[in-house]
Amino acid sequence: MNKCTERIYNGIIKENPTFILMLGMCPTLATTTSAINGLGMGLSTTAVLMFSNLIISLLRRIIPDRVRIPAFIVIVASLVTVVQLLMQGYVPSLYASLGIYIPLIVVNCIILGRAESYACKNGPVESFFDGVGMGLGFTLALTVIGMCRELLGAGAFFGQTIIPEQYHISILVLAPGALLTLAMLTAVQNKLKLPSATNGDAPQSALACGGNCMTCSGAACMANHAVLAEKKAEEAAKAAAAKKAAAEKALAAKKAAEAAKAAEATKEADKAASEPGKEN
Repeated sequence: MNKCTERIYNGIIKENPTFILMLGMCPTLATTTSAINGLGMGLSTTAVLMFSNLIISLLRRIIPDRVRIPAFIVIVASLVTVVQLLMQGYVPSLYASLGIYIPLIVVNCIILGRAESYACKNGPVESFFDGVGMGLGFTLALTVIGMCRELLGAGAFFGQTIIPEQYHISILVLAPGALLTLAMLTAVQNKLKLPSATNGDAPQSALACGGNCMTCSGAACMANHAVLAEKKAEEAAKAAAAKKAAAEKALAAKKAAEAAKAAEATKEADKAASEPGKEN
C-alpha cells in the first residue's frame, strides 16, 4: 500500500473523523436530517479539506509559526467562500437546506486539525490525499447517519418514500433524533469492539495519542503532540532502563555462577592434590 492509498484508507476506516475520532459533531448532528443533506455537507467539506491541505502544505515553509492559525483560517475561509458561491449558483436547494452550516465549515475542527497535525508537516501530495481520505470518511459518516434518520424518521431513501407514514419514527428527523442515531451507531461500534472515541477496550490506533479520547490529554495541537511525545520518550527510557537492569542482573548471576563453579573446581583440585600426601 503506497503512501497516498494509505492516507485515503486511514481517513475512511482507521481514523474516521466522525465514528472513530468523534470530531465535527456540530455539522454531523445538524445537517443529517436526510441522506442528500449529509452527502452534500460531506462533499463540501471534502473539497475544502483537499485544497486547504494542499495550499497549506505548499506554504508551510513560508507561513511564520506565530501566525500559522490565522493564516490557516484565512486559507480555509477563502475556499469555503468559493464552495458557498458555487453551491448557491448550481445547487440552490441544497444550499438552502444546509444554510448557516456551509460558512461554519471555516471553523470545523476536522479541517483545522488536519492542517495543524498533518498538512503543515508533510508534502503537498500526501497532504492532498490525506484531505481526500478524511473528507470521504466524513462524507460516508454523514451519509450513513442521514440515511438512517431519513429511512426510519421519514420512511424515505434519498427523497423516495418507501415506508408508509404510519410506520415513521418522526423524532429521528428532529433535533433529538441526531443524538439518538449517533448513540445507536456508536453502541454498535462498541458492541463489535471496533475502534472509537468511546470504546476504551478497542485496539489502539497509530495516532500520537493512541486514538483513545477517553484518556486524551488535550486537543490535537502542536503542544499536545509535544507532551505526548515526551510521555512516549519517558516510557521508552523506563523500558530501556528496565531492560538494561535485567541484563545486568542476568550478567551478574552468570558471573556469580561462573565464580562458584571456579571456586568449586579449585577446591576439587586442592583436595585431589592433598590426597596423595595423606596416603604417604
